[in-house]
Amino acid sequence: MRFKLKMIPPTATAQQKGERVVGGYIHHYKKKNVAAAEAILRDALLPYVPEAPIADRPIYFGAIWEFPYPKSAKKHQPGKFRQKFTRPDTDNLNKLLKDVMTDMGFWKDDALISVEFIEKVYSDEPGILILITDLKPDFDELAWEEDLNDKGEAIY
Repeated sequence: MRFKLKMIPPTATAQQKGERVVGGYIHHYKKKNVAAAEAILRDALLPYVPEAPIADRPIYFGAIWEFPYPKSAKKHQPGKFRQKFTRPDTDNLNKLLKDVMTDMGFWKDDALISVEFIEKVYSDEPGILILITDLKPDFDELAWEEDLNDKGEAIY
């Protein structure tokens, strides 16, 4: 399954939880910006929810977060993208996305995700490109040796 959520990606993350002390106990709550980000993601993901969640096999999950170029960006070539290396962190962005996708029934549990790819870029067409595929459970079938030269060094 591959699709793109055409939107300006939310920057709130699952890590941005609030805390307050009531009666000597710490209570955690969801901040308004996180709840709003969840709602935006839910609305965008709704057309892509599968009929049944993946429940019994390992998953490859990829997400490319395409943010709009900042106004301060110098000239860029249309159609090209540039790596984004400012906040928020990729792992925090993906945590919120995976939590929402789990709640919506893309998979039974996000622990099924065995391989994950995350990238943040600036783009003329903002959005989140998502790829979900099955993994072969037997990694011996993969030809890792083909990516090595005759000295056993990785070839990129």
